[in-house]
Amino acid sequence: MIGCIVVVGISSCSKNSFDSQPLTETDPGIFAPKPFNINNINDTYGNIASYAFTAQWGSYNLHDPSIMKEGDWYYCFSTDVAYGQPLKPGIMVRRSKDLVDWEFRGWAIGGLPQQAVNYIKSINSTYIANDGIWAPYIMKVGSEFRLYYSLASNGFRVSAIGLLTATSLDGPWTEKGLAVTSKTVGAGTNAIDPTIVVTPTGEQYMYYGSAWDGLFVVKLNPSTGLAQTPGDLGTRIVRRGKTNGVYNGNLEAPEIIYNATQKKYYLFVSYDWIDTKYNVRVFRADNPTGPFVDWNGENADVQSDHADQIVLGPYAFKGHAGWQGTGHCTVFKNEKNEYFMASQGRPAVDKFFMDMHVRKMFWAENGWPMVSPERYANVPQTPVTRDELVGEYEQVIHGYVRVPGYADTQTNPNINFALPNNPLLNANGTIFGDPNNTWVYDPATSRLEMRWVGGLFVDRLQVARERDWEKKKETTIIMTGYNGGGLGLWFKKVK
Repeated sequence: MIGCIVVVGISSCSKNSFDSQPLTETDPGIFAPKPFNINNINDTYGNIASYAFTAQWGSYNLHDPSIMKEGDWYYCFSTDVAYGQPLKPGIMVRRSKDLVDWEFRGWAIGGLPQQAVNYIKSINSTYIANDGIWAPYIMKVGSEFRLYYSLASNGFRVSAIGLLTATSLDGPWTEKGLAVTSKTVGAGTNAIDPTIVVTPTGEQYMYYGSAWDGLFVVKLNPSTGLAQTPGDLGTRIVRRGKTNGVYNGNLEAPEIIYNATQKKYYLFVSYDWIDTKYNVRVFRADNPTGPFVDWNGENADVQSDHADQIVLGPYAFKGHAGWQGTGHCTVFKNEKNEYFMASQGRPAVDKFFMDMHVRKMFWAENGWPMVSPERYANVPQTPVTRDELVGEYEQVIHGYVRVPGYADTQTNPNINFALPNNPLLNANGTIFGDPNNTWVYDPATSRLEMRWVGGLFVDRLQVARERDWEKKKETTIIMTGYNGGGLGLWFKKVK
């Protein structure tokens, strides 16, 4: 357990000697919130991991977030986690006005939801519910806030997705039933990881599932927030492939949105083991029940691993050990119709720390989403000129190594490290000074194309400004996008 020890030393009992001791914080001041300074956000936080320091947690100790904006505040609800100490159950809550400076608010409820516990016991009286609540999902329907949650158990696939409601995001929350449940036998998947979409006509659909039989969609009753047909498990819409009869890894953590501009539904999912190879993929559809397709147009319900279009995955820019476990995302927007993605990130130096990562989201010309290479820091987005783009960049290519299995086989996070040679964008429009490799920039759309081998291969990128977190530099130029095959590309200007 990580604890706090305050030691006060006195070298002698003379008054003068006592008066000459340096002033230090004493309990309870040491546990109080500190003035926010973005440069004080670190990858690890062992010195304040104890529950005594919750007022200083901010973006620390976060897993499986769900975020929505209400008034001036973004509220984040997340899985119960802890570093070096027992779990405290109840759904962790924090809020922010700028998505950078987060205030930890505590827990939504004081313990495990009884309705879900009762369901688990009804399947087998010897089954024990997990110590904490997983993967909440927050939404607003009319004047009612709905907070969905997942409670699993030591019974194979015996889980429940329940619903809490309140008239304020600060609670109090009331149990309103179980939306979906699962058990060991029969069709279906594990009842965890809920996410909901509201269609333009007001219909509501829940997407859920983990690991075993794929991801499912079930229609909800908008009035109750529960399944339209009680006991309905829904229809499978996404599967993963196998290698020699072994699943290629986890498939879980769906996140659904409807983009009115694109007129499409986007289903984000996470592949692989949570603290190593965890990565975010995306499918899209014209209808809420699918079929969802990948970059190549393949149906997501085909038993394959689909296109390796990684929106967010383990990565490392130079001078940093890197981040892994970068999965289970939430996607949300503000009143300006700007989209963001938030997820956990685990530092490669110690994968048991869990930090909040928020990234600005962009939309490619072909309608696929992409996210910033750097975490969001509310950097002013003044127009980027062509002259500013000239220079040297670090580049991360989101390649993928397929490793069938789960925790026992996926021990290597397969971090995508920045390439050894930094791409150079020259003022004459060449890359590395080679006339066969050129770049073209459109300042009106902030889009840049890299044309390789005389245009045989084209990388299409979105340009923006963001903080350089590795160098603790206030702002730099970043680019994000895909090559023609859907391979994720990240760039960060360094010179």
